[in-house]
Amino acid sequence: MGASSVDQYGVGGFRPQAAESRFLPPADVKIVTSDGRSIPAHSSVLASASPVLERMLDRSRKGGDGAGRVIHILGAPHDAVLVFVQCLYSSRRRGESWRREAAEEVARQGVALLALAHAYRVRWLKQQIEAAVAARWVSAATAVDGLKLARLCDAPRLFQRCLAVATKDFATLQQTEGWRFLQKHDPAMELEILQFVHESARRRKRWRRERTHQEMYMQLAEAMDSLQHICTEGCTDVGPRCSAPASNPCTSFSTCEGLQLLLRHAAACGDRKVTPKGCNHCKRLWQLFRLHSSLCEDSVSCRVPLCRQFKKKMEEEKEDKTWRRLVEKVATARVMATLANRKVPQLVQKSWVRYRGRR
Repeated sequence: MGASSVDQYGVGGFRPQAAESRFLPPADVKIVTSDGRSIPAHSSVLASASPVLERMLDRSRKGGDGAGRVIHILGAPHDAVLVFVQCLYSSRRRGESWRREAAEEVARQGVALLALAHAYRVRWLKQQIEAAVAARWVSAATAVDGLKLARLCDAPRLFQRCLAVATKDFATLQQTEGWRFLQKHDPAMELEILQFVHESARRRKRWRRERTHQEMYMQLAEAMDSLQHICTEGCTDVGPRCSAPASNPCTSFSTCEGLQLLLRHAAACGDRKVTPKGCNHCKRLWQLFRLHSSLCEDSVSCRVPLCRQFKKKMEEEKEDKTWRRLVEKVATARVMATLANRKVPQLVQKSWVRYRGRR
């Protein structure tokens, strides 16, 4: 947008619709920018959009008769000030249509617009520009500049976005001129970035560890269902009602084939004692039997081997806290797996689709 968008009625571009523009009086204020050029505007529009501009207009009114008032907006390019004033004229149109119209100008003048919106306390514009700058302008090359801008303009959303980008591509950030400047002149912010990167790495490591544990709990929960399936119904050539070997492995559970191998091994193993020198495969199967017994609610009629024996032994002995925590985690994973595999009614699925569409 250039000088052609300025006329005697004020700023063009985002101003009110053409049908309403003929009712606007001639501009009564001139905005002078850093390069000496001026932008005609209306004092009523400026005062209603910005409390800072309202005080500036009041001071200029007290210093003269109100005619030919001049206010100065310095420290920003003329084009950025022009777009800023145009946004003030469009303060009533803040939805998607305004964002589409302003997207190109925001991409070119976003940093200056954010500083102007903050300095002149135009809150709605500051929120819009901050979101646009955080989404389109921030990269590893501009993250340091963005952090300093966010701190000066009190823009927490932009600050967090810059930290996230710095953490994601910290190696590239260290090669930038902004990072070298930061190391020499702002060690406090350098320390803050390094601490955030360190904490992010710790969070990712903890998340991966928790995810690995959760996958293990899910596998144990499936193994319990698979063990119940083998010992109650029989599967391939293991369990009741299985007389002939099956040609295809079980597809009901991913852990079924492994459990069958353990059961076959235990049936033929000559060293079944669960001792430090005993068979490791048998130890693993015995632990699965014990876990099943801890989760089983009907040990009287349960057909899984040793279920009643382990249940009775646990009632007589004090249960280990670590083992109790494992049982709770597996039970929770079992419930979550059941809920995840539950068929969702079609009406609920349609409501979810409508909800996502509205978002």
